[in-house]
Amino acid sequence: MLLADLVQTSRAVTETRARSKKIELLAACLERMSGEERAVGVAFLMGELRQGKIGLGYAAVRDLGPLRTAERGELALLDVDRAFSEVAAISGAGSGRARAERLASLFERATAEEQQFLKRLIVGELRQGALEGVLVEAVARAARVSSSSVRRALMLAGDLRGVAEVALRDGEAGLARYRLELFRPLSPMLADAAPSLEETFAPGDPLALEYKLDGARVQVHRSGSDVRVFTRNNNDVTARVPEVVQAALAFPAKKLVLDGEVLALDPAGKPRAFQTTMRRFGRRALEPSLVAELPVKPFFFDVLHADGEDVLDRAESERWAVLEKTVPPHERVERLVARAAPEADEFLGRSLAAGHEGIMAKSLTAPYEAGRRGASWLKVKPVHTLDLVVLAVEWGSGRRQGFLSNLHLGARDPEHGSFVMLGKTFKGMTDAMLAWQTEKLLSLEISRDAYTVYVRPELVVEIAFDGVQASSQYPGGLALRFARVKRYREDKSAAEASTMAEVRALHRAETVHVPGG
Repeated sequence: MLLADLVQTSRAVTETRARSKKIELLAACLERMSGEERAVGVAFLMGELRQGKIGLGYAAVRDLGPLRTAERGELALLDVDRAFSEVAAISGAGSGRARAERLASLFERATAEEQQFLKRLIVGELRQGALEGVLVEAVARAARVSSSSVRRALMLAGDLRGVAEVALRDGEAGLARYRLELFRPLSPMLADAAPSLEETFAPGDPLALEYKLDGARVQVHRSGSDVRVFTRNNNDVTARVPEVVQAALAFPAKKLVLDGEVLALDPAGKPRAFQTTMRRFGRRALEPSLVAELPVKPFFFDVLHADGEDVLDRAESERWAVLEKTVPPHERVERLVARAAPEADEFLGRSLAAGHEGIMAKSLTAPYEAGRRGASWLKVKPVHTLDLVVLAVEWGSGRRQGFLSNLHLGARDPEHGSFVMLGKTFKGMTDAMLAWQTEKLLSLEISRDAYTVYVRPELVVEIAFDGVQASSQYPGGLALRFARVKRYREDKSAAEASTMAEVRALHRAETVHVPGG
């Protein structure tokens, strides 16, 4: 396949708003790829390089200078991928210049449109990086398999490129061979925000309620005496949490995969602030003194594998029964099965009194669906919060002169592979946060004007707000009221940010509950 064909598909996908048309265009492109092209093509369509980082950032790409352009698109997809591998392999003295020269030689074989595509791909500005859900459907259509089979394989493998290759080559039989593998972490199942406590309940359907802990999400894998602990971003943090390792080794099951949270507790047993807990995860080496100063404790709420058997496809109630046999009560989250809002309201009060941030409401019949949000898991908090992506930031004035201050906030729009701006805020920031975010956001810069620095949409920030209101100022037609920064969520990727569907649901709920509305 020629790069020009993929670029044409990318442009067409960007220009259409219809999800069904996007799937159709992507599926047709995938069907035209050869076996060895698929991993490269899927990566490019996701806005990624197969090699990951190649040692060249935004400034290097920007400074390539004026380049010749090809009149016709004749670059093969695999030739582009090989060139990126060559760039990434260059090392030693003068490697920066050598990488830039090799990249320039590739660019001069590309058309103007292909050059723009490749630049955006290298610096992470290809907005199709938010299109994984649509790509899953496209892979299923191109391979003539069910989308649920592709999603399950992706859940277990964590790599859409490899799953696409198997689906397109081997069909349903190939996807059925995927199994949970110990020590290969799965993406965690995610929760949607509940518009209200009352709306979480359907008549006659009980829900499992759990304390919503404000700690570090972890997945623990055990096989015999070997235990490894992974964060929600699949980072191995085993050496930083010896308390979690010891807890897992004491459980009766010899093979386990558990999902839970790790908290730092004060001497009275109350949870410490999230940032305090994260001190145990932000260091490469763990000093023994920090273990004594800041001990942590795991609280588990789900089990995906126990003693040789995958249980993630079982209903939540069945998985909890397995968890009860495996993990003692003092290392499980507090849980209650309730049928109506009054019970849930009392349970929410208990959670808040214990120092937690709310409750989770979970369907008793739902399986564990890694990496997905939906009504099966809902989070209920007394204060609205959303995890939004920083799209740009304005320079401060007065006391904040010289610091990047006013954040432009965006929610994820997976339907269109983009982020939708919901407003700005400079509230809730400490001096330390201002200094940190200035350095961090400058490292993500892609362009600027006199007042604003535009950044790659990668940094996630948790925003507290009082409500959602209609607004003609922003493209989504909605804006946050009294938005303020609660904390940065470096443990989350932009693909885990809150969606416009969540924002619209909150707005609908507020509109319904306005007196006289």
